[in-house]
Amino acid sequence: MPDVLHETASYFVRYQGIRPSVDDFIADYSGRHVDILRTWPGIRRIVLYAPIPLEDPHPVHHDPTEFLAEMTFADAAALRAALHSEARVRARADRDNLKHGPALVTHQAMRSLRLL
Repeated sequence: MPDVLHETASYFVRYQGIRPSVDDFIADYSGRHVDILRTWPGIRRIVLYAPIPLEDPHPVHHDPTEFLAEMTFADAAALRAALHSEARVRARADRDNLKHGPALVTHQAMRSLRLL
């Protein structure tokens, strides 16, 4: 394994099939919902991702994700503590307010190994 410059733990929430409007969902999420996420204990960074049109010159399978949120913590222990916090309970309660319609929503925790 190459030398790791920095290791963190991230929690990803992925949305596929947002209806009626991805732009309305992003505006809603990046306001009120992010305000709740900011209160998670130990959270270091919140990054929101939205796809851009891309024509890859090589054959690839395009991911259908329409929105991805990444919350970063110092390590897996800090992430675990945040997931068991009252702030997480508030974020989960707010999910019904988000304008995503019948979207498939998945959650995943991963460690990040920064090499460059």
